[in-house]
Amino acid sequence: MKRDQSRHLYNLALNYIPGGVNSPVRAFKGVGGDPLFFKAGIGPYLIDSDDNHYVDYVGAWGPLILGHCHPAVISALQEQLKHGLGYGASTEAEVTIAKKICNLVPSIEQVRLVTSGTEATMSAIRLARGYTRRDKIVKFEGCYHGHVDGLLVKAGSGALTLGEPDSLGVPKAYSELTHVLRYNDAEAAVEFFAECGEEIACVIVEPVAGNMNCVPPVPGFLETLRKQCTTHGAVLIFDEVMTGFRVALGGAQSTYGITPDLTTLGKVIGGGLPVGAFGGRKDIMANIAPVGPVYQAGTLSGSPLAIAAGLAMLDAICEPGFYESLTAKTTQLLKGLSDRAQAAGVPFTSNQAGGMFGCFFTEENNITRFSQVMACNIGDFQRFFHAMLDNGVYLAPSAFEAGFVSSAHDEEAIEKTLLAAEAAFAAVTI
Repeated sequence: MKRDQSRHLYNLALNYIPGGVNSPVRAFKGVGGDPLFFKAGIGPYLIDSDDNHYVDYVGAWGPLILGHCHPAVISALQEQLKHGLGYGASTEAEVTIAKKICNLVPSIEQVRLVTSGTEATMSAIRLARGYTRRDKIVKFEGCYHGHVDGLLVKAGSGALTLGEPDSLGVPKAYSELTHVLRYNDAEAAVEFFAECGEEIACVIVEPVAGNMNCVPPVPGFLETLRKQCTTHGAVLIFDEVMTGFRVALGGAQSTYGITPDLTTLGKVIGGGLPVGAFGGRKDIMANIAPVGPVYQAGTLSGSPLAIAAGLAMLDAICEPGFYESLTAKTTQLLKGLSDRAQAAGVPFTSNQAGGMFGCFFTEENNITRFSQVMACNIGDFQRFFHAMLDNGVYLAPSAFEAGFVSSAHDEEAIEKTLLAAEAAFAAVTI
C-alpha cells in the first residue's frame, strides 16, 4: 500500500505539533514506522489520506459501537446543527440523556455530564474525597484513568506503549496519595485495607482492564473490592469509560453483578463525540456544586451535538439482540484468529468481554495479570500489526490496547480480517 500522503502529513505535523500527533496513542512508537492520517470512515472501515481502506478495530478507541457514520447518528447531528452548536446553558436533551443513563445503569441514581473521560475520573475522585473527607486513593497497575495528576502511576494505555509508566510534571505529593495494587489480586487488596482502610477515600478500577490490553476480572476480585469498600467506608468507583455500554447495556457492572458507588463514562454516550459523565449514589452526588461543597464545572458540558449523537446511539443499542449479535461477532473473530495462529505455529491467546477483545502473543492460555501482559512477545505483535496493516486491517498501534468490534462489522469484514491474519501470522514466523 502506498502511504505517501500520510507520510507527507506526518512530516508536516512534526513542525507544528509535538511528536506530530495530538495524543501519544496515535503515534506508532509501540510498533515502529510512521502513524497514518485518516480522512473518512464508513461502517466497519477507515479510509486513510492515500485512499487505502482498512477494517477498523480501534473504533475511535471504543465508542463507535455502531461503526462509522451510522445513519441514525448522522441524522441526529444534522438535525441539531439546524438549531445551533451550543448555548452554554441547559437543554432538554441533557435531561433526556441523564434519565436514560440512570434507567440503563441502576447504580447511577444521578449523573453529571462532562466533556471527557479524563474529566469524569478526575471529578469522581474529587467527589469521593470530598464525601469521605479522606485523601488516599487506590488504583491498580496497568489501569489507565486519564492523564490526571496522581493517577499517572503505573498507568496503562499510551504510558505503557511509550515505556513511561509515570509522568514528569506530577508533584510527588500527588502520587504519594495514590497507592497501586496488583489487578486481579484480591488478597493484596484485603491486606492493604486491613493496614490503612480508614484512610482510603476511594478505590478506582476498570472492571475490565482495557489499557493493558483486555484483561477481565477473575472471580472474586471485584466482589472483594466491593466488600472492603463497604466495610471501611471507602467509595468504589468503576471506571467504565471504556466498558460502559460497550461490553453490555448496563456496563461491565451488570455483567459481573457488582454495584459500585460511582461510575465514570466516556465518549460512548456521545456516539463518539467528546463527552463524558460521572454518576452514582444520590447521597454522594449531593456533594457536587451547586448543591454541595465539591466544586466541578464545565462550559461545554452536555454539548447539544454530543448529546444528540449519544441519544441516537443509545436508542440503537437498546434494540433486542444487539449485544448478543455483537458478542457473537467478536467470538467468531477471535476463534478465527486463534485457528490461524495455531495453524501457523504462533503462540497466541485472546480475551473477550462482549464486543471488546485482546490479543496476546504468548504461550500462556489465561492472561489475568499485568505481569503476564508485560511478558508477552512484543516483537511478534509488531510484525503481526504491520502485516495486518499491509493487508487492510487497522489494529491499535500498541500491544497494550484492547480492540473493538462494532455492529457494522459484517461477515465480509470479518472474513477479510481472517484472510489478512493468515498472511500476518505467517509473517510472524519469518
